[in-house]
Amino acid sequence: MAIPVVGLTGGIGSGKSAAADRFAELGVPVVDTDRIAHQLTAAGGAAMDEIVQAFGAGAAAADGSLDRAAMRARVFAAPEERKRLEAILHPAIYQESARQLALADGDYALLVVPLLFESGRYLPLLARTLAVDCGEDAQIERVMRRSGLSADAVRAIMAAQVSREERRRRADDVIDNSGGMAELRLQVDAKHSYYLANLVKALL
Repeated sequence: MAIPVVGLTGGIGSGKSAAADRFAELGVPVVDTDRIAHQLTAAGGAAMDEIVQAFGAGAAAADGSLDRAAMRARVFAAPEERKRLEAILHPAIYQESARQLALADGDYALLVVPLLFESGRYLPLLARTLAVDCGEDAQIERVMRRSGLSADAVRAIMAAQVSREERRRRADDVIDNSGGMAELRLQVDAKHSYYLANLVKALL
């Protein structure tokens, strides 16, 4: 019998990965669509041949992996290019996510999807949705520090995502990541206890 799945989402720089890491520490199997996307677009990744055929050799870096900086600039400058890339990647990511979830062993599983509400593709798989939230200034600062992107580049990425208000409204549960790591971990621990008590009990 398939185990319940909680969908974890949040805007860029909100702290999704830190929250997912804590769930994993608690023994929850985690399936991360970003990690799957990176595997598909690594050197020799399953999606790279199709991407190069669609976008040309310039889509690949010297090592054969996706040239992320070049493709990021390309797809944000032209929405139709983004749609072409998504048409290649999204079905493959979904298929691999579903495969990993089917193999997951635990009381429940966590599926990390940055654009969970934007796409809607994964919602039918989920028993519950959880959004990690923080202020936009904190998001911008974190992403600039982590990725070296300009503030304008981060804002452009954020503009392509649903608003904080919409994400909070649509999520079943919310973690406020405005504080430090200790506060985040405490909130994850509380949500974990809640899911054990409610999602698992629903199956009995």
